[in-house]
Amino acid sequence: METLLTPIADALLACRQTLATAESCTGGMVGAALTRLPGSSAWYAGGVIAYSNALKTSLLGVSPELLNAHGAVSAETARAMAEGARRQCNTDWAVSLTGIAGPGGGSPDKPVGLVFMAVAGPAETSAFEHRLHGSREQIRQDATAAILRHLLELLPHS
Repeated sequence: METLLTPIADALLACRQTLATAESCTGGMVGAALTRLPGSSAWYAGGVIAYSNALKTSLLGVSPELLNAHGAVSAETARAMAEGARRQCNTDWAVSLTGIAGPGGGSPDKPVGLVFMAVAGPAETSAFEHRLHGSREQIRQDATAAILRHLLELLPHS
């Protein structure tokens, strides 16, 4: 994961762009990873940990209708969270994650380890589905690394 941070910072700095985060199942791990880099305040605006549906709605603007139709753990919710973070934090980019880290809370349709994530950028929002395995901590760490990889793939590189 450490090898992803410097290229992300370099890409954002080169384009003079900024980033925000919206996290549910990772509980701030993405923001913590990003702020490990000295000088991250030049490109990282901050983030929202919206664990409850109420905060997804009030802080990120995820509609209750969307949550009722698709659930908190869905590609649609991940997209809305990322777009909401980008809008609320007034950044060029935002990432989001929502999933089931376990050990409980899973179902046949949405098992433990199912994580949806999204990257919202100036042109579009891309959503991703991951089925991760391991302990709660392993799922959260793997989700954090995955969203950083997706972000790096989508950022412009000079």
